Amino acid sequence: MASVIFFVLMYIFVRVPAPGDIPTAQRVTLVASDGKTVLGNIIPEAGNRREVDAAQIPEHLRHATMAAEDREFMTNKGFSVSGFGRAALGQLTGHADAGGGSTITQQYVKNALVGNERSYWRKFKELVISMKMANQWSKQDIMTAYLNTIYFGRGAYGVDTAAQTYFGKPVQELTSSQSAMLAGLIQQPSNLDPRINPVASENRWKYVVRGMLQEGWLTREEVAKMDFPKTIPENKNRTLDNRLSGPNGILKAQIMRELADHGFDEQTVTSEGLRIITTISPDAQEAVIKAVQDTLKGQPKQMRAAAVTIDPQTGGVLAYYGGAQAGDFDYAYAPQMTGSSFKVFTLAAGLDQNIPLSKMYSSAPYKMGRITIENSEGTSCGTCTIASATVMSLNTSYYRLMMDLKNGPRDVRAMSYKAGIPREIPGYGKTLQNKDGYVEGGITLGAYPVRPFDMASAYATFAARGIYHEPFFVKEAIANGGEGRTVYQHDQQSGERRVKEVVADNVTSALEPIASYSNGHGLAGGRPSAAKTGTVQLDNTGKNRDAWMVGYTPQASTAVWVGTQNGTALETSGGAAVWGSTLPSDIWKRTMDGALQGEQFKYFPAPGAIDGQAGRPGYSYYTPSESSENEKDKKKKRPRREPSDSNRTSVTRPTIPGLPGVENPFAPPTTTTHHPNEDNLEDDGGVLWR
Repeated sequence: MASVIFFVLMYIFVRVPAPGDIPTAQRVTLVASDGKTVLGNIIPEAGNRREVDAAQIPEHLRHATMAAEDREFMTNKGFSVSGFGRAALGQLTGHADAGGGSTITQQYVKNALVGNERSYWRKFKELVISMKMANQWSKQDIMTAYLNTIYFGRGAYGVDTAAQTYFGKPVQELTSSQSAMLAGLIQQPSNLDPRINPVASENRWKYVVRGMLQEGWLTREEVAKMDFPKTIPENKNRTLDNRLSGPNGILKAQIMRELADHGFDEQTVTSEGLRIITTISPDAQEAVIKAVQDTLKGQPKQMRAAAVTIDPQTGGVLAYYGGAQAGDFDYAYAPQMTGSSFKVFTLAAGLDQNIPLSKMYSSAPYKMGRITIENSEGTSCGTCTIASATVMSLNTSYYRLMMDLKNGPRDVRAMSYKAGIPREIPGYGKTLQNKDGYVEGGITLGAYPVRPFDMASAYATFAARGIYHEPFFVKEAIANGGEGRTVYQHDQQSGERRVKEVVADNVTSALEPIASYSNGHGLAGGRPSAAKTGTVQLDNTGKNRDAWMVGYTPQASTAVWVGTQNGTALETSGGAAVWGSTLPSDIWKRTMDGALQGEQFKYFPAPGAIDGQAGRPGYSYYTPSESSENEKDKKKKRPRREPSDSNRTSVTRPTIPGLPGVENPFAPPTTTTHHPNEDNLEDDGGVLWR
């Protein structure tokens, strides 16, 4: 009597969710910007599945499932008395694997609600919930939920994924014979896989077909025409269990971070079974992966690279390489010292304060207190324009330019923030300053770490003539594998004016000669580009540790960093030093050429005048006609200037906090001391410039 009362009370108080309220983790598919190219799937722990609704499930599949698992499904009350008795006896006698003859409803309740614990209590809960569910849910709802949940082997959860896995087609296109085979797998998915055990699989199929005939769900004529179906080879199922791996695996963290910012946590993303249309260009992504892999092939094992390409007109991330494998440290999203590639922000700050590209600066060593700023390898132009100093990457000229700014280093930082370098990184802290808030003079020469992702974004602002677009990865997210409702769509904004157009255009003019005449890294066909290299020295060893190439066209902005896993000397397998104009430029050119292949040539507009000087001194700007922009073999004429490889910056890393929870791949930072100069600006006594 007590057990009956307990059963009644439990039945009254147990809550059965409504149909559709039980979340089921589904695979999430990341798709490139073309809407077709699959970058990979995010497979939740609960398995690889995609839910379908009742209308997509063929009637013969429902019949086959009942023939295989529960022929009284349409009439029973959600449980089998005989099956429950066998399970209870098994628990009492210690034979827990005696089987239970569970109904379809019980199997669903076990998988979705009560779990797989082998105990009398679990079986009792399963019984009560199954009975109540059978009274509250329609048979169609139960069958649909069951077929979306059950495991079919080969990593396939749910009948739609099973149909794709075994037959390469969606569930609604299954034949009666194929439905019978899939239904037969449910009992022992792995053991009854026709690839593993073809005889047992065919015998089980025959059992299901006979059951369908006996129940009147098939005619003898239909059975006579049926043959045991052939399945596709397991390795043909490349789009279903195509988990995000290799370099594309790094994308998952960025996608999930962005969706979380819009209110979608990972559980929500997987329960919706989202098909996420990204901004990633299949051509650009393929190009960057191949460029990095080919460039690093045969190089020392500790060498690492990162590369990011952003569309300057939208902010969409076209390509992203942060590491070789999913789960690796993401170097594209980790701050690295930038060297001379950061000079662009000093240049922009000067232009913004009416200092033209024709302004003359000495390239002699610059002494200040106990430190001396020098150019790498003693390079000098004597006294030359800041435009020439940009091409030659002269540290001393740029330091003098920074000293001419109204607020010195702080103006450089302010311009970099305008362009797109973030003021603060969550978990990292404030950027471009020391712990005590000081901004060192070394900022102009790249003394502070910046993420490659942010460098690509900031340079994109100059490519867009001073318009900033916040970078993003996700264009659209559609539920139910792309067949449901649109749950998120990027709100494309027109962008924000951050830098004066005339300033951005003059920056571009100063950077135009660099790629084309730097070790042959001009883009294919003479496509115009604007770029800047950067190299950071390993303390005062005379060797390098970080090398950069950052540059753009009107259609794409790419930042490339090359360094080492442990912050050791950056050298090739042959012992040669790596500079910004070598391996990083190789990756940059190959990435840009691949991303822009087949795209129309777009030329930079002629810049307006700043203090009477428009663009580089002595340069005649070529403005193509509308028709000539399509002539890919037309090269823009420019005076030949040979940039030296003098852009190496020797630094001691400022004391800036590392990323929490992430093993810092670099050596510990060195404490920085401050020495006020005669202009009352703070300089970096811990930085050695050569």
